[in-house]
Amino acid sequence: MVAALVPLVFALAQTPAAPAPEPKPAPSGPVVVLDTSLGAIRIVLNKEKAPLTVDNFLKYVRARHYDGTIFHRVMPGFMAQGGGFTPDMKEKATRPAIRNEARNGLRNSRGTVAMARLTDPDSATSQFFINVKDNHRLDFGIGGAGYAVFGEVVEGMDVVDKIVAVPRTTKGDYENVPVTAILIKTAREGAPILAAPSVPKPASLPAPGSKP
Repeated sequence: MVAALVPLVFALAQTPAAPAPEPKPAPSGPVVVLDTSLGAIRIVLNKEKAPLTVDNFLKYVRARHYDGTIFHRVMPGFMAQGGGFTPDMKEKATRPAIRNEARNGLRNSRGTVAMARLTDPDSATSQFFINVKDNHRLDFGIGGAGYAVFGEVVEGMDVVDKIVAVPRTTKGDYENVPVTAILIKTAREGAPILAAPSVPKPASLPAPGSKP
């Protein structure tokens, strides 16, 4: 039995190792920092893939729209939604709705930030949500028109996880509202993250015995 295994072990030892997966490129772009009552959340915005959505979001940030709003809908294993309500559950006035950019190829994966909307695909205004798991059923083509991803949390996902873990209740017509308000104290632009310069790959060497 042992002897029969020896050739197999030798063959496995000769099998070349699979190449390591390409590391995920670090996100780059404008940065917004949400200073919440549970800690800071740093978000990098993808202006290349979602230009209309990023421009819309930054207009709300610069107008101080998000200051004093809450995460009004939080669901463990799903997402945390905010950007539209005051602590007394009064909805704030908004700018006109924007076109849905969910076809941009960005997925609703854990840590990404996407626009909340109504049934109409082009109804997003100020409200956004942060995915706490891979919610690919919300992507374009899987979830119909989809929900437009426009950014990614690069610092503070531990804060987001705390937010979705708080006790929740129903207030009026709204479910999954934190019992104790989770406040967005301020939303401010931070220093943008610049893309790392591309490093040219070394020229590949010809395989042994092949012509150069």
